[in-house]
Amino acid sequence: MKNYLAPLFIIFIITAYCMQASAQSDKNFPSNQKDKILLEFVDDGYVPSHRQDHPVSPAYKYSSPGFFTVQVNVDEDGNNILGDAANEPSITVDPNDPNKIAIGWRQFDNVNNNFRQAGIGFSADAGQTWTFPGVIDPGVFRSDPVLDYDNEGNFYYNSLTVVGEDYLCDVYRSDDGGETWDEGVYAYGGDKQWMTIDHSEGIGAGNLYAYWTSYYSICYPDFFTRSVNGGDSWEDCVSIDGEPYWGTLTVDADGNLYIGGISWNGFRVIRSSTAQDPDAFVTWDYDSQVNLDGELVGFGGYQCPNPSGLLGQTIIDCDRSEGPNHGNVYLLASVQRYSNNDPCDVMFSKSTNGGLTWSTATRINDDPANSYNYQWFGTMSVAPDGRIDVVWLDTRDNPGTVYSVLYYSYSMDGGDSWSENVPLSDFFDPHLGWPDQDKMGDYFDMISDETGAHLAWANTFNGEQDVYYAHIIPSTTGINKELNVLNKNMLQNYPNPFKHNTSIRYNLNQDGFVSIKIYDVSGREVATVVNEEKSAGQYIVNFNASGLVGGLYYSTLTIGSSKVTRKMMIMN
Repeated sequence: MKNYLAPLFIIFIITAYCMQASAQSDKNFPSNQKDKILLEFVDDGYVPSHRQDHPVSPAYKYSSPGFFTVQVNVDEDGNNILGDAANEPSITVDPNDPNKIAIGWRQFDNVNNNFRQAGIGFSADAGQTWTFPGVIDPGVFRSDPVLDYDNEGNFYYNSLTVVGEDYLCDVYRSDDGGETWDEGVYAYGGDKQWMTIDHSEGIGAGNLYAYWTSYYSICYPDFFTRSVNGGDSWEDCVSIDGEPYWGTLTVDADGNLYIGGISWNGFRVIRSSTAQDPDAFVTWDYDSQVNLDGELVGFGGYQCPNPSGLLGQTIIDCDRSEGPNHGNVYLLASVQRYSNNDPCDVMFSKSTNGGLTWSTATRINDDPANSYNYQWFGTMSVAPDGRIDVVWLDTRDNPGTVYSVLYYSYSMDGGDSWSENVPLSDFFDPHLGWPDQDKMGDYFDMISDETGAHLAWANTFNGEQDVYYAHIIPSTTGINKELNVLNKNMLQNYPNPFKHNTSIRYNLNQDGFVSIKIYDVSGREVATVVNEEKSAGQYIVNFNASGLVGGLYYSTLTIGSSKVTRKMMIMN
């Protein structure tokens, strides 16, 4: 069977390239497909690179109406650690005390070495400040972090490692909000694993479920396991109908388990009603095909935002509210479309009958079709009141480039209609700060509650890859019409790039004390352009860059608690 599955997997990868298939040739693929495609193998050896030996710069933090984001992988003083890298984050929030949040990520202690470890950060003040105590299992190769919580508020961290040619996972547990973790429990596993926990009040409450790509696994050809004792031990692996991979899992309010992923013939959703029963074998009720009018893509070369990684995974979630959409199941992914020429759109489908049948796919991003923008790393979560939150990275504001902006939309009616697309962040270049591998991970992660969406994401605002926490309040989307204007017009400079002089234009919607400062890529302040009280209105100020070396700089406007940062390029 192994000789049969491997060619199918490779054929799918070739057809799933995010560049046009006609532009690719077999000579681009080395003989070792496994290493080329997955990149989860020990290449560079572990070399200690202690954070106290690294220079630091100010950590990036941004807030605006309805949105704030703050860097997570910081030193003990809250500074950015220069020369390291962090990506592929996953998040968990204590349901009994939402002040307690933990985020795990792939930690690269030195950007010149692709040896990665299980990074972990925690917050005890609802994400306002973060502590990065170090990594779980120091000096051990670890990747693909996935975090979740149980009803008692315990946190769990599923982490992939490689022993020889074996892909396997350990699951760690924390009972203090992510400050300390146990020694971990062997949980079988494999590459691109995902884990979820039963948050219902049924017989399966607290069950842990995980699945992964079957071919890259310690227990091939099987690729699913569960724990029915709070993670103390894990059952022998079994297979899943439809053989999905590159996907996620969720559990509905009645304890039914749903698995979403992609297989050789399209997107699949598989349900089990028996997995919740500790005394029953895991069996699958049915395997349904879902048409998202496209396929997952990745490994597409330097014209893609994420050259050696996926542009997103399959995200599945369900409505656990007591409202009219109770029991709905939702599937979302960033896909290369079949029906237009867009390289990546965020597509959504729903089932109102427990995953048996699925609606016609809906396009969430509202930029013009066939505009050849990338909407990548599409991520979805459903709040307890049934609100569906969706975020993604979007290149529409910088056409013809890979420069990306974090975008957001939500639905209050089960996905029948969606709010306007709102840009939440400044743009950034995802090709910066690669940790000796050309990718920014393969996914983001998000949890929604009644207050909003808690997001773990990565960006390069510091000129390198770092992990961030963000909180999004959907009720302020109306205010975000104003935010949209602020993000685009509040601070601009022209010309850009420039040699000696540029005009900085800024618009204030309120009176206040204003500062505009210029920083280099290390975060060092190099100039103060404005530092005084200003009335609401439009202003233009000249900035003379004589004496500064050519390169990338940042201009930051601060008024009150709001801050806007823009890139500027000085030419030699």
